[in-house]
Amino acid sequence: MNKLSGLFSIGIADAIGNGATAIFWFYIATLLNPDQYGQLSYFIGIAGIASAFSLVGTQNVITVYTAKNFRVLSSLYTTSMISVSIASIAVALMFYRIDVVLLLFGYVLSSLALGHILGNKHYSDYSKYILAQKILTLTLGISFYYFVSPESIIYALAGSYIPFIVISYKMFRRMKFGFVDIKLHLGFIISNYAIALSGRITGQIDKLIIAPLLGFVILGNYSLATQVATVSLIFSQMIFKYTLPHDATGNHNQRLKMITILIAVLISILGVILSPLLVPSLFPKYTDAVQTIQIMILDVIPATISLQYFSKFLGLEKSRIILIGTLLGLVTMIISVSILGYYFGIIGLAWAFVLTDTVPTIYYYLASRVEKGVQFG
Repeated sequence: MNKLSGLFSIGIADAIGNGATAIFWFYIATLLNPDQYGQLSYFIGIAGIASAFSLVGTQNVITVYTAKNFRVLSSLYTTSMISVSIASIAVALMFYRIDVVLLLFGYVLSSLALGHILGNKHYSDYSKYILAQKILTLTLGISFYYFVSPESIIYALAGSYIPFIVISYKMFRRMKFGFVDIKLHLGFIISNYAIALSGRITGQIDKLIIAPLLGFVILGNYSLATQVATVSLIFSQMIFKYTLPHDATGNHNQRLKMITILIAVLISILGVILSPLLVPSLFPKYTDAVQTIQIMILDVIPATISLQYFSKFLGLEKSRIILIGTLLGLVTMIISVSILGYYFGIIGLAWAFVLTDTVPTIYYYLASRVEKGVQFG
């Protein structure tokens, strides 16, 4: 019963919260031209990469060590806050964008807080904070667009993370800051930092490559397709957040994971069929997005399988395998976006997006064949 309650809390929060976020981004896409949408994605990508460099204590590490009640947490919080302060100065000096700096802090505080909440298996608290942040994204984002300016949207996104300031303050107040026991867990922490860093760069570097290579118009169409693919992965990510702390304590949910993969296949099929019918009427400015979405939504399948391996490997603290997989994804993204994008335009970018998850998933499967205790299924 507790399992169903926890899964239900995460599911409701992610479904409603990400639904609100999706409504916001899709609605903004109808208001902005593709080049404006592309520029917005570009600066959000900068904040995302900077946050990855800052989060020495990644959300997944915080989740695992909170579940195991390890003292090293105070060290991770201390290091992460020092890192984000340095990163914010660098971003401010390089881009002169205070809004990007504020969004950077929002990303970091929310990751630390959510790791703490999930590690304690406080799923009802998770749902409250996620819903608050997502609903604020929708309400503040649209309000800032109409009552301030389209250029102020990133300030609105940063403001949506205000609820996490409250829980972060409570966490930090109970913690004795310092560097306690960090050497005992240094290998796992560093490898997971590298995993998160390469994963976040993989998720954002495409925008930083596409803008100078093909321009903001192409980036805008590509970003819209990315939003569709992201929404399609909500269910799989919900399951991952639920299974990670359980995998960390030896409670594997293989049947649930297999059902998740079957649902991912169904989502991909529906996406391919419905995209040509819905996109032209909903987003008439984004003429290049239809076929792009049909290709990119196929990524839901390898991405879902990858998340299931990710949960099990992390729960067993076999982060070396995950690190190699994420590095493979990063290299695949950089090479495929640069080459396929240059020669085949936005269609090439779509296939590059799919390849970025497919290559690591194949590696995880092969690794699971030789590692004890991590066979899938």
